Amino acid sequence: MTAVAIGRDWLTSRLPHRGTMNLLEEIVSWDRTTLHARAVSHRAPDNPLRRAGELSIACGIEYAAQAVAAHGALHAENETAGAGFLASVRSVTFHASRLDDVPGVLEIAVEQLASGSSGVLYDFCVSSAGRNLLVGRVAIALDASRFSHPA
Repeated sequence: MTAVAIGRDWLTSRLPHRGTMNLLEEIVSWDRTTLHARAVSHRAPDNPLRRAGELSIACGIEYAAQAVAAHGALHAENETAGAGFLASVRSVTFHASRLDDVPGVLEIAVEQLASGSSGVLYDFCVSSAGRNLLVGRVAIALDASRFSHPA
């Protein structure tokens, strides 16, 4: 597992999420199938996912999806990366109701279960201070047109 921290500059230059919508703070470690990231933006008053001043636990899915995007970007470092779209979210279990009241750093762990030319499947866990906040699975559909080459 690669244990060199990758910070905000890399994340903001490689992920499609702009401004405050780029939610991750750093990548702590990653390898062929896993990635561990951290975030502190859940406490930011200007977090764009807040509604009525609160950040719902369901927003943790976006944190996980951005960690998946970072994992894909790391693997595509020397290739042309295709666009990915969140296709489905399954088997999600919430262990909290909000993220904005979590005092510690969010730990986001993703593990790739399957991949193919049309998409990837990941398990995810968002936790803080050893407590799971939400767990589940996301499927990402890849934009096949970005991979096709003119004849």
